[in-house]
Amino acid sequence: MIKLIIKRLLQAIPTLLIISAISFLVMSAAPGDALSDLQSDPGISPEIIESIRREQGLDQPVYVRYWKWLSNAARGDFGQSTSYQGMPVTKLIGPRLWRTLELSLAANILAWCVALPLGVIAAVRRDSWLDRVCLWLASAGLSTPRILLALLALLVAVRTGLFPIGGAGPIKTAELSFGQNLIQSLRYLVLPATVLSLPVIAIYLRQMRGNLLEVLLADFIRTARAKGLRESVVIGKHALRNALNPIITLFGYSIAGLLSGSIIVETVMSWPGIGQLTISAVQTRDLPVLMCTVMIASMMLLVGNLIADILLMLSDPRVRQE
Repeated sequence: MIKLIIKRLLQAIPTLLIISAISFLVMSAAPGDALSDLQSDPGISPEIIESIRREQGLDQPVYVRYWKWLSNAARGDFGQSTSYQGMPVTKLIGPRLWRTLELSLAANILAWCVALPLGVIAAVRRDSWLDRVCLWLASAGLSTPRILLALLALLVAVRTGLFPIGGAGPIKTAELSFGQNLIQSLRYLVLPATVLSLPVIAIYLRQMRGNLLEVLLADFIRTARAKGLRESVVIGKHALRNALNPIITLFGYSIAGLLSGSIIVETVMSWPGIGQLTISAVQTRDLPVLMCTVMIASMMLLVGNLIADILLMLSDPRVRQE
């Protein structure tokens, strides 16, 4: 397992370099820069704008600017935001990153806890009304846009009053106990995490149902049943473990889907994560912030795949032997 981790970490270095180079090139090729909006201000002369552009190095060739960015990023310095009064990017993204990780983790846990039992029920009760309901729910979750789900969640919050309309709430309130703080945080988290997890639940549910149906037709399952084992033992001990392997593989790729979906969910539901910050950075052409968010998303995807590989090794002895 240690060799696998070292191998994946070494493979991640060139991957991140390629992603950073392509991202920097594409963003730099886009028309305009962080100072473009100043050109429409009649109170600022073109000479002043050009002077600021030279001070920030925006007049230099792309490869020179990329090398400077890469050298600083290797030391943990991702530059200063051009739209937040020169605030360091790491200080700007840090608190928001934890909120996005909190939301993504909650959505993933919810997806596993809901999708896997429903997938097992749908496979065991194949062609029953339970199976048809599960398949219908999966189709609805896949076909409904996240922005519509987020708007429906806001409508539920307004009509029922059970959940806050937006935001994430205070991280910690001294007047409340630990349990009260936890409940307060969960009230803010439930709706965004549910909206973010619904498409992932649909994917996991369909995949789990298909995998389990295929495993239940295997020879070793027929042998287990012929030995007189209870159906719960056959499914829980023999079939389920083999059906989980493809789901574990999907885990790494679902991280990317959660991150892209979190941009919509955070924007609509006012969740203070990096999604809102990314939208703002695109609108203001804030290249340092955009590059940092791209690298964070890339690293999270690579870490997700590494975790999936480790879980696959733990669940499948054949992978450990390889």
